[in-house]
Parts: sequence; C-alpha cells; structure tokens
Amino acid sequence: MIGGVFSVRMWAPVGFLTSLAYCVHQRRTARAEPRRAENQHPVDRSQLELKMVQVVFRHGARSPLKPLPQEEQQAEWNLQLLEVPPQTQFDYTVTNLTGGPKPHCPFDSQYRETKLKGGMFAGQLTNVGMQQMFALGERLRKNYVEDIPFLSPTFNPMEVFVRSTNIYRNLESTRCLLAGLFQCQKEGPIIIHADEASSEVLYPNYQNCWSLRERTRGRRQAASLQPGISEDLQKVKEGMCITSNDGVDFLSLFDNMAAEQVHNLLSCPTLQRFARMIEQRAVDTVLYVMQREDRESLQMAVGPLLHILESNLLKVVDPATPADKTRKLYLYAAHDMTLMPLLITLGIFDHKWPPFAVDLTMELYQHRQSKEWFVQLYYRGEGLVVGHWRSYF
Repeated sequence: MIGGVFSVRMWAPVGFLTSLAYCVHQRRTARAEPRRAENQHPVDRSQLELKMVQVVFRHGARSPLKPLPQEEQQAEWNLQLLEVPPQTQFDYTVTNLTGGPKPHCPFDSQYRETKLKGGMFAGQLTNVGMQQMFALGERLRKNYVEDIPFLSPTFNPMEVFVRSTNIYRNLESTRCLLAGLFQCQKEGPIIIHADEASSEVLYPNYQNCWSLRERTRGRRQAASLQPGISEDLQKVKEGMCITSNDGVDFLSLFDNMAAEQVHNLLSCPTLQRFARMIEQRAVDTVLYVMQREDRESLQMAVGPLLHILESNLLKVVDPATPADKTRKLYLYAAHDMTLMPLLITLGIFDHKWPPFAVDLTMELYQHRQSKEWFVQLYYRGEGLVVGHWRSYF
C-alpha cells in the first residue's frame, strides 16, 4: 500500500519497511499490503505529521586504511590534518549498549600499527572529515529544528539516541555531527552507545559471523580474476609499476584514491587518469563479494541492522509503548561497507561508492486524519523512490 508520489519521493506505509526487514532478517513470506500500491491515492503531505527520524551515516573523510606499496606514490599525510576545528568540539561519553563501561576496541590499535608517510596513522579522521560531519549536522538541524520544529534546538537525551561502531573515527564523526546539529548546546550528557566487536551489527561482521565469512570466503580475491576486472586491474598496475603479486586490488586502489581526492592530495597520475574506472571496478568487486542474489549473505550482513530500524518503527507505531521507550531521532554511525549492502537490500543502490559523510535517512509520518503511518527515505539528502523491494517478497 503506497501512499503516493511527490516529485521523485515515494511515501510508503510502515508495512513496506517492516515487511522487508522481516524478510531479510527472518525470511518471512510476502505480505499483501504493499502490493496494493497501485490502487492508492496520492497522500496530502500537509496531513502528515513527522513522528521519528532514523539516520544511518558513514564517518567523515579519513586517511587510507593501507598505503600503496611504492612510497613515491604515497601521499603526504601531515599531522596538521588532525587539528580539530573549534566549532566541532562537543563532550561525549561512550558506553556499552546497556550503559556500562566502554567496550574494548581491537581495531584502533591495529590501525596504529600502520604509520603513513607524513606521520598520520591509517584510518584516522581528519579535520576535513570533521567539517563534513559538522555540515551534515547543520543540514539535519535545518531540516528538523529550523524548517520543521521537530527537535529541540539543544541536545536532549530524551529525544535523541546515539549509536556508533566502537571505532575512534566513527565516535569522533558522531561528535562533529552532534556539534553541527545542536550547535554545541546540550541539556544533558551525550552518551554514544557502542557494542563489542564480537557482536557488532553496524557493519557486516565477517570476523565473528562464521557463516557470513564462509559464504564469502575467497570472493574478494576471485573478483580480481573476473573478466574485465582482471584486465583493468593489470592496466592500472602497469601504469603504477606495481607487481602482480603484491596484493593490490581495486578496493585498496580506490581507498587510497578516494582519501587523497577529498583532501586534494592525489599524488599518483595513474590514479587520477583511471579514477572513474577504479571506482566502478571497486563497486564491481563488492557486488561480486556481496552478491545481490545471495540473499543469505545479505541477511547476515545487514539483516540485524534492518531489524533494529524496524523495531524502532514498531515501537513508535504501537500505542502501548511508553513515551520514555522511544526517541525522536536515532543516529547510527556506520561505514561504507554497511551502507552498500543496506542500499542493495532496499533496492536503491545507485552503483556508486557511498562517499564520506553520506547519510541514509528514514522519516516516519502519521496521517492526521486516517492515522495511517508512512515512511519516507532519503539518500544524500535526496528523496527516493524505493525500487525493486517487491522482489524480496
């Protein structure tokens, strides 16, 4: 049951997302409601009242995760890139999901084992990334504080729930977003909830989900051998004088290229010359690893996250839910490898790599007269028509 269309925006009843989430997470069978979409009349937007917003976003710009093999082709990652913009300063505390001590994170210590040319470590959030996240927060402020008086202008923990992967660049990205959203004003402590790495669901947990790891084992390496990808990779490697057995693939090439581009540090002419092809082949590699038709892998990769988003929706829709058990805004700091399978599952992946500081936003509305519930999706701030989701029923 689709409500109607405004420009390119589609208003879908809550059943659309909850049915999809059930299908992905629990492999439930089809529901009839969404299939009646063609018989519905357009929704009068003036009759829709915003009830909840959920935002899944990627962290801001960072240094690359692994440098290119030749030092002369590596960018200079100067420590000045770590200087914190004053407007992004905002105190916060990290706890586990139940409010206890911050969980241990094995990843940040691993990143610090890789020192880049210039002095920075791998995977560090830069001041460019901090400014990106601050700008995203300002956009959310305009949407939900200024244009629509939905949120309080200052941070209120009774209105906002904040969740992040327990990786420093994500925690700091969340800080910057909140600083932009609430202009560094708060009525209570800012708590960012994080989970143990062993049970994290804000990214595909290959390390601790044995089934997911086994289903995708070897696919990344095999992707580089696929027709088209293999020839293009060889072409780029030859242009960079990289040997064929150094472990470089399109994912590592794109990671370096994207990080350098956003900081205006592009140091290798070959990366610049093949920039479009490198991004497309990196996307092709991920699509080969996380195959669209492999529903089991998609379920294990993002099904738990979809289940969380679904549960938040159902709590608001359920009139029996106590007011203190829901929030107006749910923020989830995630990664590109979270957003790609999530977009694929929702049928809205545009075959472009999710950039730094990108967001997928879900708005929940209730019709003032009919009391029906509707969901609106946005990606990168643009309203979306949800495509292909019927194929999951």
